[in-house]
Amino acid sequence: MTDAPWQAFPYPAPSIWIIGAYIRISREDGNDESLSITNQKKIIGEFLEKFFKEPYRFQGFYIDDGQTATDNNRPGFQAMIRDVREGTVNCILCKNLSRMFRNYSDQGYFLETFFPMHRIRFITVSDPRIDSYLRPEAMEGLEIPINGLINDRYAAKTSRDIRDTFATKRRKGEFIGAFAPYGYKKSPKNKNRLIIDEEAASVVRRIYHWYVYQGFSKNAIARRLNQEKILNPTAYKRTKGLLFCSPQSSQNDGLWSAASVSSILKNQVYTGTMVQGRQTVISYKIHTKIPVPKENWFLVPNTHEEIVSESLYQKAQELSRRHTRTPSGQKGPYLFSGLLFCADCKKAMTRQKTKGIVYYYCRTYREKSRESCTKHSIREETVSQAILASLQVLMEQSPSLPELLDAVLQAPSGPPALSRLDSPDEAIQKDLDKINRDLDRLYEDWKNNDISKEDYLRRKTAYESRREQLRALLKKETGRQEESRLSESSPCLRKFLETGTLDQLNRGIITTLVDRIQIHEDGSIDITFRFSAPSSVLHPDMEPLLP
Repeated sequence: MTDAPWQAFPYPAPSIWIIGAYIRISREDGNDESLSITNQKKIIGEFLEKFFKEPYRFQGFYIDDGQTATDNNRPGFQAMIRDVREGTVNCILCKNLSRMFRNYSDQGYFLETFFPMHRIRFITVSDPRIDSYLRPEAMEGLEIPINGLINDRYAAKTSRDIRDTFATKRRKGEFIGAFAPYGYKKSPKNKNRLIIDEEAASVVRRIYHWYVYQGFSKNAIARRLNQEKILNPTAYKRTKGLLFCSPQSSQNDGLWSAASVSSILKNQVYTGTMVQGRQTVISYKIHTKIPVPKENWFLVPNTHEEIVSESLYQKAQELSRRHTRTPSGQKGPYLFSGLLFCADCKKAMTRQKTKGIVYYYCRTYREKSRESCTKHSIREETVSQAILASLQVLMEQSPSLPELLDAVLQAPSGPPALSRLDSPDEAIQKDLDKINRDLDRLYEDWKNNDISKEDYLRRKTAYESRREQLRALLKKETGRQEESRLSESSPCLRKFLETGTLDQLNRGIITTLVDRIQIHEDGSIDITFRFSAPSSVLHPDMEPLLP
């Protein structure tokens, strides 16, 4: 061995090289066998066996599967960098520069600054061949930066081509995501098409029903789902064998939150409209995601079967825009939250309870300026009576009202189940039967040596956990069979339909039928209904005045 390489190396050489080999393949590499992980391992192994002459110890492989080299936030790459900083490796091997870098600036930083600073010998096995120990002068030539620039431009072109392809698919309404939205799954026959996952879809239907028709807050919905041991979307996908992950996956406890409920209530995909392109990365080098303005989203209607109707979805959006809040200790908003407004300044009314009586006042007068508006005070009971009286009159005058109320009565409620089956408990029993069949097949696969024992035990545990959840749910549902499947508002609505009289109101009835209530200073009330009927103007004496 000559002394020349040691003299050119800018620091004393170690007595033994501790080698780490970096391997990467990207999605764009496709089925190119020459770039496969197996082939890269083989090439590096042959190089060490035939051409590496100095004493060495092989530390191991750092592998990134399906990762782009334009971003350094790759698990394998970051593990390698940690070992470099900790001094557990002093020599890095890779097949060629493009496996490690497709970002020209990153290549310059690591080859010219980071690796020399940490005394790392860097070797590429294929062209351009690099060895910062045996041929340190090559690091100062033009071949390496030119190759890096070519790799960078190739990455830019590939990124542009992929974006164009994705944009074309999005315009055609083809689903291009890695995982289907909660409530759907990818069609086995066409991965770009969504089909309904009935088990999850029934949960989505319940969320919309509770929010729109029964006045539940998002927090109350989350609490109820958690009480019924229903897994949140992330945990549910994992029980189905999907390797779903997100930036917060490691902290996911399987529980629902108001945020997860809100995301379902905002997602237009449940109406049968494909919604894509809501986020984008800054560039092919900077993979941080940023939101895209709504006018630039890709929306294609009627691409898949709806889970909720367009009208129900729009009602949920309108309720969300009202910014109703849930008071402490309550499961949902107050009776008139987000619906009651001052007729003069148009601001929302504020609520106050005094000696057991609930009053509403103009918020501008109460909280901002008594010169800008007047009191507009009114009792909650008075507003309720005004709405009840109006509905009783409108029942006689509006032919559309019975049909609307009947639609509310028929809205789906109850535990997650297949809405197309005769009963919820039948749907749960079918899920249980399917899990039992899957467990039988899993056992046969293990006995036939089609899967390992470890894989068998892992999947068996997941199946049994889901089976216990379904059994608990079935027991609870069986206890409900003697109860009505109708919503909480159904008894009084049924009476209204049958007799034309309505004795009491609840949040579900009000949000379904009433769009806006305005209070005048003289105590008169304007009520705007959601259906085709004239606004009613009611005075404190409760005599309805209809045009």
